[in-house]
Amino acid sequence: MENVSGALLQLEGLSLPHSSVLPVFCCILLSYVLMMLMNLGNSVLILKERSLHQPMYLLLCNLCINDIIGGTHVIPPLLFNMLRAPEEHLISYSACVTQAFVSHLFGTTSHTILMIMAFDRYVAICNPLHYSTIMSGRMLVKLMAFAWGVALVLVSVLIGLSVRLSRCRSVVTNPYCDNASLFKLSCESTLINNVYGLLFTALLLSASIGSTLLTYLRITLVCLRRHSSSLNRRALQTCSTHLLVYLLLLLSGVVVITLHRFPEYTHHRKMTAVILFTGPGTVNPIIYGVQCRDIRCFIFVLVLSYYYIPRFHFGLVEQGLLLV
Repeated sequence: MENVSGALLQLEGLSLPHSSVLPVFCCILLSYVLMMLMNLGNSVLILKERSLHQPMYLLLCNLCINDIIGGTHVIPPLLFNMLRAPEEHLISYSACVTQAFVSHLFGTTSHTILMIMAFDRYVAICNPLHYSTIMSGRMLVKLMAFAWGVALVLVSVLIGLSVRLSRCRSVVTNPYCDNASLFKLSCESTLINNVYGLLFTALLLSASIGSTLLTYLRITLVCLRRHSSSLNRRALQTCSTHLLVYLLLLLSGVVVITLHRFPEYTHHRKMTAVILFTGPGTVNPIIYGVQCRDIRCFIFVLVLSYYYIPRFHFGLVEQGLLLV
Protein backbone atom coordinates (compact mmCIF):
# COMPACT_ATOMS: atom_id res chain seq x y z
CA MET A 1 0.00 0.00 0.00
CA GLU A 2 1.47 3.35 -1.03
CA ASN A 3 1.70 6.46 1.11
CA VAL A 4 -1.76 7.95 1.68
CA SER A 5 -0.52 11.47 0.91
CA GLY A 6 1.51 10.64 -2.17
CA ALA A 7 5.17 11.59 -2.18
CA LEU A 8 4.97 14.09 0.71
CA LEU A 9 5.37 13.24 4.39
CA GLN A 10 4.39 15.27 7.43
CA LEU A 11 7.15 15.91 9.97
CA GLU A 12 5.91 16.01 13.54
CA GLY A 13 8.55 18.53 14.61
CA LEU A 14 9.48 19.64 18.11
CA SER A 15 6.67 19.79 20.66
CA LEU A 16 7.21 23.32 21.96
CA PRO A 17 4.86 25.91 23.44
CA HIS A 18 4.57 29.04 21.31
CA SER A 19 6.53 31.15 23.82
CA SER A 20 9.51 28.75 23.66
CA VAL A 21 9.84 28.52 19.89
CA LEU A 22 11.99 31.64 19.41
CA PRO A 23 14.43 30.97 22.32
CA VAL A 24 14.90 27.34 21.21
CA PHE A 25 15.31 28.45 17.59
CA CYS A 26 18.01 30.96 18.59
CA CYS A 27 19.85 28.37 20.72
CA ILE A 28 19.86 25.76 17.95
CA LEU A 29 20.90 28.36 15.35
CA LEU A 30 23.73 29.65 17.55
CA SER A 31 25.03 26.14 18.25
CA TYR A 32 24.86 25.29 14.53
CA VAL A 33 26.77 28.44 13.53
CA LEU A 34 29.42 27.79 16.18
CA MET A 35 29.72 24.17 15.07
CA MET A 36 30.19 25.18 11.42
CA LEU A 37 32.72 27.92 12.19
CA MET A 38 34.83 25.73 14.49
CA ASN A 39 34.80 22.63 12.32
CA LEU A 40 35.43 24.57 9.11
CA GLY A 41 38.20 26.50 10.83
CA ASN A 42 39.90 23.34 12.08
CA SER A 43 39.52 21.60 8.70
CA VAL A 44 40.93 24.53 6.70
CA LEU A 45 43.79 24.97 9.16
CA ILE A 46 44.76 21.28 9.05
CA LEU A 47 44.49 21.02 5.26
CA LYS A 48 46.36 24.28 4.68
CA GLU A 49 49.31 23.80 7.03
CA ARG A 50 51.65 21.06 5.83
CA SER A 51 53.14 20.66 9.31
CA LEU A 52 49.71 19.45 10.47
CA HIS A 53 49.54 16.72 7.82
CA GLN A 54 50.02 14.07 10.50
CA PRO A 55 47.74 11.08 11.18
CA MET A 56 46.21 12.52 14.36
CA TYR A 57 45.30 15.84 12.75
CA LEU A 58 44.11 14.31 9.47
CA LEU A 59 41.82 11.98 11.43
CA LEU A 60 40.57 15.02 13.36
CA CYS A 61 39.88 16.68 10.00
CA ASN A 62 37.76 13.65 9.02
CA LEU A 63 35.83 13.98 12.27
CA CYS A 64 35.22 17.70 11.58
CA ILE A 65 34.02 17.01 8.03
CA ASN A 66 31.68 14.31 9.34
CA ASP A 67 30.21 16.75 11.88
CA ILE A 68 29.68 19.33 9.13
CA ILE A 69 27.90 16.82 6.86
CA GLY A 70 25.66 15.47 9.63
CA GLY A 71 24.69 18.84 11.07
CA THR A 72 24.11 20.55 7.71
CA HIS A 73 21.75 17.88 6.46
CA VAL A 74 19.53 18.00 9.56
CA ILE A 75 19.70 21.36 11.36
CA PRO A 76 18.89 23.93 8.58
CA PRO A 77 15.66 22.11 7.50
CA LEU A 78 14.70 21.79 11.17
CA LEU A 79 15.21 25.53 11.76
CA PHE A 80 13.24 26.33 8.62
CA ASN A 81 10.31 24.18 9.82
CA MET A 82 10.32 25.84 13.25
CA LEU A 83 9.35 29.12 11.55
CA ARG A 84 6.41 27.56 9.72
CA ALA A 85 3.01 26.28 10.82
CA PRO A 86 2.89 22.57 11.83
CA GLU A 87 0.79 21.64 8.78
CA GLU A 88 3.55 23.03 6.54
CA HIS A 89 6.27 20.71 7.92
CA LEU A 90 6.41 18.65 4.73
CA ILE A 91 9.22 16.62 3.19
CA SER A 92 9.34 14.38 0.14
CA TYR A 93 9.87 10.68 0.67
CA SER A 94 13.15 10.70 -1.29
CA ALA A 95 14.45 13.62 0.79
CA CYS A 96 13.38 11.79 3.95
CA VAL A 97 15.31 8.67 2.90
CA THR A 98 18.39 10.78 2.12
CA GLN A 99 18.17 12.56 5.46
CA ALA A 100 17.82 9.25 7.32
CA PHE A 101 20.82 7.83 5.45
CA VAL A 102 23.03 10.85 6.23
CA SER A 103 21.97 11.01 9.89
CA HIS A 104 22.89 7.34 10.48
CA LEU A 105 26.06 7.64 8.41
CA PHE A 106 27.08 10.58 10.60
CA GLY A 107 26.62 8.59 13.83
CA THR A 108 28.31 5.44 12.54
CA THR A 109 31.29 7.24 11.01
CA SER A 110 31.83 9.18 14.24
CA HIS A 111 32.39 5.87 16.03
CA THR A 112 34.62 4.33 13.35
CA ILE A 113 36.83 7.43 13.12
CA LEU A 114 37.22 7.58 16.91
CA MET A 115 38.14 3.87 16.90
CA ILE A 116 40.98 4.60 14.46
CA MET A 117 42.05 7.63 16.49
CA ALA A 118 42.33 5.36 19.55
CA PHE A 119 44.56 2.99 17.54
CA ASP A 120 46.67 5.94 16.42
CA ARG A 121 47.18 7.05 20.04
CA TYR A 122 48.11 3.48 21.00
CA VAL A 123 50.82 3.29 18.33
CA ALA A 124 52.15 6.77 19.18
CA ILE A 125 52.50 5.98 22.89
CA CYS A 126 53.36 2.28 22.90
CA ASN A 127 55.49 2.11 19.73
CA PRO A 128 56.87 5.63 19.22
CA LEU A 129 59.99 4.43 17.37
CA HIS A 130 57.89 2.60 14.77
CA TYR A 131 55.06 5.15 14.61
CA SER A 132 56.02 6.64 11.23
CA THR A 133 56.40 3.15 9.75
CA ILE A 134 53.11 1.78 11.08
CA MET A 135 51.04 4.95 10.51
CA SER A 136 52.40 5.60 7.02
CA GLY A 137 50.49 7.60 4.44
CA ARG A 138 49.25 4.41 2.76
CA MET A 139 48.08 2.93 6.06
CA LEU A 140 46.30 6.16 6.96
CA VAL A 141 44.42 6.17 3.65
CA LYS A 142 43.39 2.53 4.22
CA LEU A 143 42.18 3.31 7.75
CA MET A 144 40.15 6.32 6.62
CA ALA A 145 38.66 4.30 3.75
CA PHE A 146 37.76 1.60 6.28
CA ALA A 147 36.08 4.14 8.60
CA TRP A 148 33.89 5.58 5.87
CA GLY A 149 33.44 2.34 3.90
CA VAL A 150 32.21 0.19 6.80
CA ALA A 151 29.78 2.92 7.85
CA LEU A 152 28.54 3.28 4.26
CA VAL A 153 27.86 -0.46 3.86
CA LEU A 154 26.18 -0.94 7.25
CA VAL A 155 23.95 2.12 6.87
CA SER A 156 23.06 1.28 3.25
CA VAL A 157 21.70 -2.11 4.36
CA LEU A 158 19.90 -0.50 7.30
CA ILE A 159 18.09 2.07 5.15
CA GLY A 160 17.58 -0.37 2.28
CA LEU A 161 15.58 -2.70 4.53
CA SER A 162 13.24 0.19 5.36
CA VAL A 163 12.90 1.46 1.79
CA ARG A 164 11.72 -1.97 0.59
CA LEU A 165 8.58 -1.67 2.77
CA SER A 166 5.34 -0.30 1.35
CA ARG A 167 3.86 2.76 3.07
CA CYS A 168 0.45 3.26 4.62
CA ARG A 169 1.20 6.29 6.83
CA SER A 170 2.41 9.80 6.11
CA VAL A 171 3.41 11.20 9.52
CA VAL A 172 7.06 11.12 10.61
CA THR A 173 7.05 11.10 14.42
CA ASN A 174 10.35 12.93 14.66
CA PRO A 175 11.74 16.42 13.94
CA TYR A 176 13.88 14.86 11.20
CA CYS A 177 13.94 11.55 9.33
CA ASP A 178 15.81 8.53 10.65
CA ASN A 179 15.55 4.79 10.10
CA ALA A 180 12.88 4.25 12.78
CA SER A 181 10.79 7.01 11.19
CA LEU A 182 10.98 5.26 7.82
CA PHE A 183 9.90 1.76 8.82
CA LYS A 184 7.16 3.15 11.11
CA LEU A 185 5.49 4.47 7.94
CA SER A 186 4.73 0.88 6.94
CA CYS A 187 1.94 -1.42 8.11
CA GLU A 188 3.97 -4.52 7.16
CA SER A 189 5.98 -6.61 9.58
CA THR A 190 9.19 -4.84 10.59
CA LEU A 191 10.74 -7.80 12.36
CA ILE A 192 13.72 -7.95 9.99
CA ASN A 193 14.28 -4.21 10.41
CA ASN A 194 14.20 -4.47 14.20
CA VAL A 195 16.54 -7.48 14.27
CA TYR A 196 19.07 -5.88 11.92
CA GLY A 197 18.79 -2.56 13.74
CA LEU A 198 19.57 -4.23 17.07
CA LEU A 199 22.44 -6.23 15.55
CA PHE A 200 23.76 -3.09 13.84
CA THR A 201 23.69 -1.11 17.12
CA ALA A 202 25.15 -3.99 19.15
CA LEU A 203 27.95 -4.61 16.64
CA LEU A 204 28.86 -0.94 16.37
CA LEU A 205 28.82 -0.23 20.10
CA SER A 206 30.58 -3.46 21.09
CA ALA A 207 33.33 -2.90 18.49
CA SER A 208 33.65 0.77 19.44
CA ILE A 209 33.62 0.31 23.23
CA GLY A 210 35.65 -2.92 23.10
CA SER A 211 38.44 -1.52 20.91
CA THR A 212 38.63 1.70 22.93
CA LEU A 213 38.78 -0.16 26.27
CA LEU A 214 41.41 -2.56 24.94
CA THR A 215 43.48 0.30 23.55
CA TYR A 216 43.42 2.29 26.78
CA LEU A 217 44.14 -0.82 28.83
CA ARG A 218 47.28 -1.50 26.76
CA ILE A 219 48.34 2.16 27.06
CA THR A 220 47.84 2.06 30.85
CA LEU A 221 49.90 -1.12 31.19
CA VAL A 222 52.75 0.36 29.12
CA CYS A 223 52.76 3.53 31.24
CA LEU A 224 52.81 1.52 34.47
CA ARG A 225 55.68 -0.68 33.28
CA ARG A 226 57.94 2.10 32.02
CA HIS A 227 57.59 4.46 35.01
CA SER A 228 58.31 7.46 32.78
CA SER A 229 56.87 10.78 33.90
CA SER A 230 57.21 12.28 30.38
CA LEU A 231 55.44 9.27 28.84
CA ASN A 232 52.65 9.44 31.43
CA ARG A 233 52.23 13.17 30.84
CA ARG A 234 52.08 12.75 27.05
CA ALA A 235 49.65 9.83 27.35
CA LEU A 236 47.39 11.80 29.70
CA GLN A 237 47.37 14.83 27.42
CA THR A 238 46.60 13.02 24.17
CA CYS A 239 44.35 10.27 25.53
CA SER A 240 42.22 12.52 27.74
CA THR A 241 41.25 14.56 24.69
CA HIS A 242 40.20 11.52 22.67
CA LEU A 243 38.47 9.89 25.65
CA LEU A 244 36.45 13.03 26.45
CA VAL A 245 35.25 13.34 22.85
CA TYR A 246 34.42 9.63 22.71
CA LEU A 247 32.46 9.65 25.99
CA LEU A 248 30.49 12.69 24.85
CA LEU A 249 29.48 10.93 21.62
CA LEU A 250 28.71 7.67 23.42
CA LEU A 251 26.59 9.35 26.10
CA SER A 252 24.58 11.33 23.52
CA GLY A 253 23.88 8.24 21.43
CA VAL A 254 22.94 6.03 24.39
CA VAL A 255 20.52 8.65 25.73
CA VAL A 256 18.74 8.92 22.36
CA ILE A 257 18.52 5.11 21.97
CA THR A 258 17.24 4.72 25.55
CA LEU A 259 14.59 7.43 25.23
CA HIS A 260 13.26 5.66 22.10
CA ARG A 261 12.04 2.91 24.47
CA PHE A 262 9.98 5.34 26.57
CA PRO A 263 7.17 6.98 24.54
CA GLU A 264 6.23 9.22 27.49
CA TYR A 265 9.53 11.06 27.04
CA THR A 266 9.02 11.83 23.36
CA HIS A 267 9.72 15.55 23.77
CA HIS A 268 12.99 14.88 25.62
CA ARG A 269 14.04 12.37 22.96
CA LYS A 270 13.45 14.87 20.17
CA MET A 271 15.48 17.60 21.86
CA THR A 272 18.30 15.16 22.70
CA ALA A 273 18.35 13.92 19.10
CA VAL A 274 18.75 17.50 17.85
CA ILE A 275 21.52 18.20 20.38
CA LEU A 276 23.34 15.09 19.09
CA PHE A 277 23.91 16.87 15.77
CA THR A 278 25.22 20.13 17.25
CA GLY A 279 26.52 19.47 20.77
CA PRO A 280 29.45 17.10 20.13
CA GLY A 281 30.26 18.88 16.86
CA THR A 282 30.58 22.20 18.73
CA VAL A 283 32.53 20.86 21.70
CA ASN A 284 34.94 18.55 19.83
CA PRO A 285 36.91 21.31 18.02
CA ILE A 286 37.18 23.25 21.30
CA ILE A 287 38.53 20.21 23.15
CA TYR A 288 41.09 19.42 20.47
CA GLY A 289 41.94 23.08 19.93
CA VAL A 290 42.70 23.55 23.63
CA GLN A 291 44.60 20.28 24.10
CA CYS A 292 46.61 20.08 20.86
CA ARG A 293 49.70 22.27 21.16
CA ASP A 294 50.25 22.59 17.40
CA ILE A 295 46.69 23.83 16.77
CA ARG A 296 46.98 26.28 19.69
CA CYS A 297 50.23 27.63 18.29
CA PHE A 298 48.79 28.16 14.80
CA ILE A 299 45.68 29.87 16.19
CA PHE A 300 47.93 32.12 18.30
CA VAL A 301 50.04 33.00 15.25
CA LEU A 302 46.92 33.73 13.18
CA VAL A 303 45.54 36.02 15.87
CA LEU A 304 48.86 37.88 16.02
CA SER A 305 49.19 38.17 12.25
CA TYR A 306 45.62 39.38 11.65
CA TYR A 307 45.12 41.60 14.70
CA TYR A 308 48.13 42.63 16.76
CA ILE A 309 50.83 42.85 14.07
CA PRO A 310 48.81 45.11 11.68
CA ARG A 311 47.90 47.42 14.56
CA PHE A 312 51.54 47.52 15.73
CA HIS A 313 52.64 48.23 12.15
CA PHE A 314 50.06 51.02 11.82
CA GLY A 315 51.18 52.54 15.15
CA LEU A 316 54.78 52.71 13.95
CA VAL A 317 53.70 54.40 10.73
CA GLU A 318 51.68 56.99 12.64
CA GLN A 319 54.69 57.79 14.82
CA GLY A 320 56.98 58.12 11.80
CA LEU A 321 59.13 55.25 12.99
CA LEU A 322 58.48 53.07 9.97
CA LEU A 323 58.77 54.14 6.34
CA VAL A 324 56.44 52.48 3.87
